[in-house]
Amino acid sequence: MASQLQYIYEGKIDFKSQHTVEQTTRVALSILGTVAFIIGFVMQSLRTTFTIFGGGVVLILVLAVPPWPYLNRFPVAWTDMQSEESKKQR
Repeated sequence: MASQLQYIYEGKIDFKSQHTVEQTTRVALSILGTVAFIIGFVMQSLRTTFTIFGGGVVLILVLAVPPWPYLNRFPVAWTDMQSEESKKQR
């Protein structure tokens, strides 16, 4: 249980998923802003506009910010460091 909490706390996601989340968030915020503006304009209510946009931002934050396990499907395989002695032998 403690190792799972540590894994979640560390927040490891891979680069490919990081790029996907960034693009998805950018598109979702653009669509959300447009929809909130149109609905607020039709209803003539600035409060409705900000309520819709704020709720959508909270939803996007819940989906995008935590390091969900599906965001680490392509982990980076780092190479081991070479010691100074093995570098000198070459």
